[in-house]
Formats: sequence, C-alpha cells, structure tokens
Amino acid sequence: MSAAGRDDGGAARRGTFVLVVGPSGAGKDSIIDGARSAFAGEADFVFPRRYITRPAEAGGEAHVALTPAAFARRRLAGDFLLEWHAHGLDYALPRTIAAELAAGRTVTANVSRSVIEAARGRFQPLVVAEVTAPDGVLGARIRARGREAAADVAARLERARAERPRGADVVTIVNDGPLARAVTAFVALLRDTRRGEI
Repeated sequence: MSAAGRDDGGAARRGTFVLVVGPSGAGKDSIIDGARSAFAGEADFVFPRRYITRPAEAGGEAHVALTPAAFARRRLAGDFLLEWHAHGLDYALPRTIAAELAAGRTVTANVSRSVIEAARGRFQPLVVAEVTAPDGVLGARIRARGREAAADVAARLERARAERPRGADVVTIVNDGPLARAVTAFVALLRDTRRGEI
C-alpha cells in the first residue's frame, strides 16, 4: 500500500468510496472519464466499470453488458457490491470494490441516488459527489439527445430538484460551463480524499 493509504501513525486506513450522483444531463460519466484519464497509472484511484443490462453497442459509458438472465446469475453468485434498477435496466458495481477500499484506495463510481443511504451504512469513509447544472442547461442537454418528449424532460428536472442528496458528506460539482473546469474540480476533490481532507 502506498503511504497515502496510511494515517499519520502508520496504521492502514480504509479508502474512500466516492459516489457520483446527479440528474440526467449533468455530465457525470464525462467527468468520471476525465478523472480516469487524469489518474491513469495511479493505482490509488480506482474507477470500476458498471454492470448493466444494456447492450454494449447501445452507446453511453463503457460498461460490462449483461443479459437480464446473466445479471440474475451474477447476483445469486454474490458478484455485486451494490445494485439498483432504473429506467428499465439493472445496474451493479462489482464486489471487488471491497478489496480496493480495504487496501486504502479511493474508489469512484456513478450510482443511483436510491443507494446512497444503504452505502452510507456499509462504507466509511464515504463522499457523495453531486454533479449538477442549472435547469436550463440540463434541459438543453437532455433535449439534444432526442430521446424524450418535452413532458418527460420536465418531469426529469422536477424529480432532480426533489431528490437532491443531503448530508455533511455531500460535495457539489457544478458542470455548467467548459467540461474541463468541472473535471478539474472533481480531480481536486479526489486528491483531497487521499489527503484525508474530506
């Protein structure tokens, strides 16, 4: 383990689990990808791929594509650390994350807001990184995808306002301008977790 994975007394400490949450259109995956590139080659920062019941060729993030049947088998085998259902799809994070955290590494993953409370009860230290942007920016990004009607976009924005995470462990990253600016803020946040400043 690196020196960053120990406290001042030389004892091993657990790594920080960084849960990235936020509304559709906030740019969560883009910010995570930017941080993954920034920390390339640094073993203390881990960005696990999510398991999703979505075909690999469907676009979006690079993920481990599973059929619903394969997902169910993996669940029964105990391969998942966290899992949730959203937008008609099943999502999960691999159980291997537990070993990364035990080794003192910072693990960062995009998750549903619905799993925050469960994760808080199981993993410490933990940081909830809320990625957001003003409604006008979010709405424009969602509409640009061309996948949802105006009423559906409005419903997403309303839900995002109602479901914002709360708590002392929440840090907000506003992604309303150049992506590089938000990535820089997020990279600084992850660096702070290594120094024990968050």
